[in-house]
Amino acid sequence: MEDGTKEDYELLERLEQPYLEALPDRLLAAVVALKDSFSGYQVSRYEHSLQSATRAHRDGRDEEYVVAALLHDIGDELAPYTHGEMMGAVLRPYIRPEVVWAIEKHGLFQAYYYAHHSGGDRNARDRYRDHPCYDACVEFCERYDQNCFDPAYESEPLEFFEPMVRRVISEPPRYLPDE
Repeated sequence: MEDGTKEDYELLERLEQPYLEALPDRLLAAVVALKDSFSGYQVSRYEHSLQSATRAHRDGRDEEYVVAALLHDIGDELAPYTHGEMMGAVLRPYIRPEVVWAIEKHGLFQAYYYAHHSGGDRNARDRYRDHPCYDACVEFCERYDQNCFDPAYESEPLEFFEPMVRRVISEPPRYLPDE
């Protein structure tokens, strides 16, 4: 990289722009791919994601929140033990920090509902009890995750959420961390 010229990096920047603009397409494709992902639940991960986003939308959550709810589990395909952290990294430039933190930690917080059945610590989330976003993550898991495996729930289709994903993810990054 040290041998690159100004012209080289201008070219790379021009080529990178269409790739960045296609991020909403890649994220929506990752949601669709959840139709074929591992699931022992009564609904697919795809339907789980639609239920999560639908419930958030019907509760009057803003578009950032609804998009985060829709996308919260797509990292499960590549990072089954750390998918929340993976999705936090993807969403961080576009979604406010409180929601990103909830998405990052939702796997641990979700264990509250099942860990005690398999010898785990259902209260492991309590190590974050003093974190300012703790309650936001508890609420996300309670209202938009653990209950979103209901085969009788009528979700909105993915096409309903597509414009929201495009609006939120196509915006210039608003929440870049300090470097």
